[in-house]
Amino acid sequence: MASPPLQLAAAPLLLLLLLVVVVPAARSNRVFSVADYGAAGDGSRYDTAAIQAAVDACAAAGGGRVLLPAPGSYLTATVHLRSRVVLEVAPGARLLGGTRQADYPPESRRWYVVLAENTTGAGITGGGEINGQGGAFVVTPSEVKNVMVSWNATGDCLGDECRPRLVGFIDSKDVRIHDITLNQPAYWWLYTCIARSLHLVRCDNTVIRNVSIFGDFNSPNNDGIDITDSNNTVITDCHIDTGDDALCPKSTAGPVYNLTATNCWIRTKSCAIKFGSASFFNFNKLVFDNITIVDSHRGFGMQIRDGGNVSHVLFSNIKMSTRYYHPLWWGRAEPIYITTCPRHPDSKEGTISDIRFINISSVSENGVFLAGSKHGLLRNLKFKNVDLTYKRWTNYTGGLYDYRPGCEEMVKHKTGGMMLEHISGLEMDNVRMRWARGSLKGWDVNPILFQPSTVDKLSFHDWQSVDVQ
Repeated sequence: MASPPLQLAAAPLLLLLLLVVVVPAARSNRVFSVADYGAAGDGSRYDTAAIQAAVDACAAAGGGRVLLPAPGSYLTATVHLRSRVVLEVAPGARLLGGTRQADYPPESRRWYVVLAENTTGAGITGGGEINGQGGAFVVTPSEVKNVMVSWNATGDCLGDECRPRLVGFIDSKDVRIHDITLNQPAYWWLYTCIARSLHLVRCDNTVIRNVSIFGDFNSPNNDGIDITDSNNTVITDCHIDTGDDALCPKSTAGPVYNLTATNCWIRTKSCAIKFGSASFFNFNKLVFDNITIVDSHRGFGMQIRDGGNVSHVLFSNIKMSTRYYHPLWWGRAEPIYITTCPRHPDSKEGTISDIRFINISSVSENGVFLAGSKHGLLRNLKFKNVDLTYKRWTNYTGGLYDYRPGCEEMVKHKTGGMMLEHISGLEMDNVRMRWARGSLKGWDVNPILFQPSTVDKLSFHDWQSVDVQ
């Protein structure tokens, strides 16, 4: 499906306004309180039947709000949202996900505390909290990386990825999620429009606003917001503090286009903004603006491994700090990591083109990594008003390029401010590299490193590499 035209520079405001206008309100302003359907809200008795009854009654009435009143902790198995039903968790109220496998549907792809399938106009709001009780799924706590429970007795899923998630929307449109806290998931936080296990597909017209996401910083595979095969999406004013990728577009069964993320704060032990690595279809017209990234293992990342192409992406007005964590976590402290290579010898090679980095500043323990592949060149990358400060403050070992997943895996290297490989078209305008020489132990300190490959059409204007205290 061809993506509709959209002027990239105006995308954040324009797309936000379009989505706010076209997302329909619920047909009814009626409020259905789960207390009226017998919910105890004591955190110990299951309130699933009462909550589901209120949802179904609301849907039958043409839509409205299902209220979880405060104070109250509402323990539940999977709740199934319906079209035009908005789940409202009041301030001071909590929806608690159950910790038994029997609390969730038989298919692992449907293991969610809140699940909406094939809905129109469904949503979540209220100012309260949805809590997955993720601590109950930690088998062995570790400051390096927790060992997590795995419900894989049937073979329906693999390894420690057999855990329930918090919120999922499947094959839905006109989704609205705002003013809610998502807390302590056992697995990925918010997976918009999942069609099959671990993949989002065919969601259209989604607004996610003022959502706070908190999780165990040592638990793996608890992404923030994953948007796969979904289009016309706005994410704004969100706070994400989690162990794995924070904002993660994926293309598994279809393209991803017209995604705008603005005014967000991110901390993660993995990648703050990551494309892929599931990348079978194209990514087009994506905007990330006014974002703060703090103490993350990687800032912007593209792991294009499956033949899809990336084009017309804007990163603008972003401040970040990136640092090393234990190597069990993916990432090598790169502020910007743009890569394309075949996952397997028989995989296709995608291209990455027309990517802009404007008004970016970073303090990082590693350099920028720009690596295309022989048949998947990086084309037309532009850096404008970019300030890169390099220093070391952790004791983790550097000196490795990270091509994972697949490709060359981990490769020893000299450390540089920017590594270039398989690139045709790179423009740098007002770019400064600042070197904290007193805190660069182990660095070889080359401003620009070229790997033996195609590197052409380079343009440097007002580029500097300077020492700082």
